[in-house]
Amino acid sequence: MKLNGLIAAPFTPMKEDGSLNLPVVEKYARKLKQDGIQGVFVCGTTGEGYSLTLEERKLVLLEWLRFQKRDFKVIAHVGCISYFQSAELARHASEAGVSAISAMGPSFFQPTRADELVGYCARIAQEAPEVPFYYYHIPAMSGVNVSMKQFLTQASVTIPNLQGIKFTHNNLMEMQQCMMFGDGSLDIVHGYDEVLLGGLALGAKAAIGSTYNYMGPLYCQLISQFGEGNLEAARDLQRYSVKVVEVLLKYRGGVVCGKAIQSLSGIECGPCRLPLQTLSDDEIYALQKDLDAIEFFEIINNPDHPKLKNQSR
Repeated sequence: MKLNGLIAAPFTPMKEDGSLNLPVVEKYARKLKQDGIQGVFVCGTTGEGYSLTLEERKLVLLEWLRFQKRDFKVIAHVGCISYFQSAELARHASEAGVSAISAMGPSFFQPTRADELVGYCARIAQEAPEVPFYYYHIPAMSGVNVSMKQFLTQASVTIPNLQGIKFTHNNLMEMQQCMMFGDGSLDIVHGYDEVLLGGLALGAKAAIGSTYNYMGPLYCQLISQFGEGNLEAARDLQRYSVKVVEVLLKYRGGVVCGKAIQSLSGIECGPCRLPLQTLSDDEIYALQKDLDAIEFFEIINNPDHPKLKNQSR
């Protein structure tokens, strides 16, 4: 299996009391499919996976798996600080029929050497030997910044079901080293939405990200324009993506602000789990004004908007 196209990292819908609101997932999945999204990466950073209990993570995954199809894959993030818990989630995901599993490095007692990280991942991957395993490289969140080239050198002979890396880092040279490893046999998936064009230029065929939840058609158009050689049109779309990310950073980042934007866009995802603080009513009002200033809702709600139409036709 190699991934292709856009994979959304969905927010975990919650009720006002902080409990799961799983019925929202049906509408959520339907909208993502309509937007051209090829799958979901469940309970990762965007899904607040580390803030959920193991049982909640299992329930969230099972709900998303109801909508898995051949052209809509469900990938389970199973990473935990304890690999025993990760192993439990890996077994559950495998038995449930997930497309792939993934795990970031543990954020407490962080591995500092490739062999330490490989050992941790191997204990998880072996619990789901028939399921593709992706390492989730996101040093900004996990604090684990082991050389990915060294990781692949060791993991490729230690983890039989190693499929690739979800590469959420801005070191594009290292990303390219990973893409070259083993004559390109592994699947290196781009992880930074705001520089997707850079990943495409290096040869990435798939990307996993949070803004694909509510801007899928724009990014699909970016990929299409790039594929047709319309670089200036692709750059224009990427520049707009950067404008949206600038708004996210103004309002506490991609999870807190992104979850609010998802709700404003018609998929009610509710509050965040502590320690993340949900935006106040005043902040949401200000957020809407900032989004209106860049015509956000006008663009994402209008498939005939010039930004979403192929300019080569």
